[in-house]
Amino acid sequence: MECPYRSRSKHTAAGGVSSSRSVMKKKSSHRHKHTHHAGQAASHTESIVGCRIQHGWKEDAFSPVSRWSGTVLVQVPVNPSLYLIKYDGVDCVYGLEIFKDQRVHNLEVLPGEIASFRVSDTRLADRLLGRPVVHLFETDDGSKDEWRGLVLSRAPSMPAWFFITYEKDPMLYMYQLMQDYKDGDLRILPESDPEFREPGEVSDSLVGKQVECLNKEGAQRMGTIIQQVQAKPSVYFIKFDDDYHIYVYDMVGS
Repeated sequence: MECPYRSRSKHTAAGGVSSSRSVMKKKSSHRHKHTHHAGQAASHTESIVGCRIQHGWKEDAFSPVSRWSGTVLVQVPVNPSLYLIKYDGVDCVYGLEIFKDQRVHNLEVLPGEIASFRVSDTRLADRLLGRPVVHLFETDDGSKDEWRGLVLSRAPSMPAWFFITYEKDPMLYMYQLMQDYKDGDLRILPESDPEFREPGEVSDSLVGKQVECLNKEGAQRMGTIIQQVQAKPSVYFIKFDDDYHIYVYDMVGS
């Protein structure tokens, strides 16, 4: 599995992962801390939402098995086989049919609860929702790179984290944005900012609808709209059949 990484701290990890978009560094300062224990095999009958998991991942017959651990955020209502997962050291959110995907090996649920984080500033948390922002990330030469984005919602199961997406990369990401704001690395833009148009009104929910679009190579992609953003009702999460990333689009005018 691959995800573009952005470096936000001088103390980030040194390794990077290649993707079709860019090469970014792992952001370790907000990594969710946990302890490895002997886990139990996951069961279809027990809810794993909010649980810590670990498993192997084998991309294809010629790939080695890599080890992944993370937190299950939510089971998608329109497709109960699909789970949204935040993996350790990875900033983007994955959507996997964790019990069905043949690339997942030896899935285990780790004992104990995930560490709880108290939100110390609920007014700031509410203020961030649905707002356009500028998020600063550190480049290899130490300079700061501005990424314009939209704060979507608080992340389920991990309330100190937020879902966010970016103009230059419309995938679903997770960061501890209140800490970034207090550190001066997040700036809230005015709603009237001319570079951000307000999403239009959507009279009926599109959740569960099938969509198709063309990728950069001109090939057709099929997917499903899996969630509507309450703070911006015209914005939706889309899971494409050929991808484990979650994409975020404003469906008005798309």
